[in-house]
Amino acid sequence: MPTAVLTDRERTAVQAYLRLLHTVRATLDSPPDAVPVMVPPAVLAEAEQALAGAGLTGNEGEFFELLRAWCP
Repeated sequence: MPTAVLTDRERTAVQAYLRLLHTVRATLDSPPDAVPVMVPPAVLAEAEQALAGAGLTGNEGEFFELLRAWCP
């Protein structure tokens, strides 16, 4: 299985996306009768900033290819 070698900025973008994904999953997995949990704006901002820093803003296809290669 080939391994992707990411730049530091790409790795930061992938890690920020994974944190965002885990936060959203935790939000959606909360019991239906629980107080609704919001995704903190800081988590969204971190992901957007990391994508921009890696030059991946507006190029989700390339980003998800990196993500699949790094974390299948």
